[in-house]
Amino acid sequence: MGRLVLGGAAAAREGDDGVYNRRVSESDRERWNARWREREGEGASSEPLTWIASLDSMLPRSGRALDVAGGAGRHAVWLARRGLAVTLADVSEEGLRLAAAAATAAGVAIDLARVDLEREPLPDGPWDVVVCVHYLQRSLFPAIASALAPGGLLVFCHQTRANLERHPRPGPEYLLDQGEAPRLVGGLDVVSSSEGWHEEGRHEARLIARRPPA
Repeated sequence: MGRLVLGGAAAAREGDDGVYNRRVSESDRERWNARWREREGEGASSEPLTWIASLDSMLPRSGRALDVAGGAGRHAVWLARRGLAVTLADVSEEGLRLAAAAATAAGVAIDLARVDLEREPLPDGPWDVVVCVHYLQRSLFPAIASALAPGGLLVFCHQTRANLERHPRPGPEYLLDQGEAPRLVGGLDVVSSSEGWHEEGRHEARLIARRPPA
């Protein structure tokens, strides 16, 4: 039940450790499409991150949601099952195909936006929720803030440099500095912000921010 709503080129793709961590070329896009096919065969998890699921009582159950670089749809499908009208934006056709299949299996509908976020704008808002998990594009945050509806929430998590203490990848150029996440969301009110080692074994910054009501 996935509806393709946009076109786009290549941008960023998910790494071996589950992190969207690098800009890719057109030829690399095919490599990452192949990786999604491999992950499909390996039975990659379709459940949301534990932290995302823990936000159930905080997030709305109606309105519009955007899943940024959402890959195979683990969070988009979860949001749709809660009653939100969800758009998943991603560069990979294979990721979008898997997201469409996951939506069908769950009995929900999501819109699929094939878009290179390095070169093309976000899908049109306003959005009541924007989820951005393991994708770091610092230049995107002002656009996210502008695209949120008044009172809308940004849910963001990504590895910090402390992650290198246990994991060689992603490299330092793809990681958040300590304390950086709240500084990226200018114009939004920070609802909660934390950093630490979490249940998936990664050192992450986790942040929720709200656009002030009109």
